[in-house]
Amino acid sequence: MREVIIITELDKMKILAEPTRFKILELLRMHPMSITELSTFLKKDRSTVYRHVKALEKAGFVEEIGHEGNEKIYARTARLFLLKVEPDEGIEEFRRQYLRIEASRLMEILKKSGIKINNEEQFVRLVEEILKEIEDNSRPILQKISQADLDLKEVELFHLLNLLVFLQSCELCEKAEKMKKLLEF
Repeated sequence: MREVIIITELDKMKILAEPTRFKILELLRMHPMSITELSTFLKKDRSTVYRHVKALEKAGFVEEIGHEGNEKIYARTARLFLLKVEPDEGIEEFRRQYLRIEASRLMEILKKSGIKINNEEQFVRLVEEILKEIEDNSRPILQKISQADLDLKEVELFHLLNLLVFLQSCELCEKAEKMKKLLEF
């Protein structure tokens, strides 16, 4: 299993826009599973789960890694998938929902760390805007890295993302000032 795979192809992103497939990838983060195990967690019949796993396998997100009795065992092909594709109407709703969920998760992390957020709704909206802008502006560099098919490690991805944010730091100054006013630490 690779540590990181950067996804820049729209057709692959569309495969993940289906909620059951996205959930399957989340479940496979815990450990490799059979269709029966996935069906139990998802509360869906085996044929439905099998169809979704096969779509994920064809797109390169999961792979068969062995057998347990009569059942095949599936695992993720990478610990992390970085999804960065050109804007498209077909996935825009999925992208908006994903950014809102991530913005809310970041807010919860800050709150649990004892950082007060003065206006939570405004914070989430601003984080969504910032994440979207960073993603949009980072796309050309990430596409080149994806096409190079490098075996990135998690720490390398972390540093790469920091570099991409740094490259945009001047454009984000106004939003950074707004964010500072929303936080008390």
